[in-house]
Amino acid sequence: YRDYKALESNIEIASYYSDDFHGKKTANGEIYNMYEYTAAHISYPFNTIVRVTNLSNDKEAILRINDRKPDTNGRAIDLSLKAAHELRMISSGITKVKVEVLEWGNK
Repeated sequence: YRDYKALESNIEIASYYSDDFHGKKTANGEIYNMYEYTAAHISYPFNTIVRVTNLSNDKEAILRINDRKPDTNGRAIDLSLKAAHELRMISSGITKVKVEVLEWGNK
């Protein structure tokens, strides 16, 4: 997926989720594993593949949307712990990111 062209691109504020949700069911019925490259999004279809780039350090990760994030705090995407480590955003907790859709999932 690294060489895929973006089908859609947005600047968002990302946060991450880990321990409290690890081992629990995601919105698409999978079991959340904080050690996988996944994310929850407010509207993207499940199994959409996105490239998320931390705009403060240019670190990026390729993630699969497998959960739904409530639209309650102004953030569009919550990353898995693994993805947050990859983007080097653990200490900040939230960061401005570019979210690029590489492949649309289930409609």
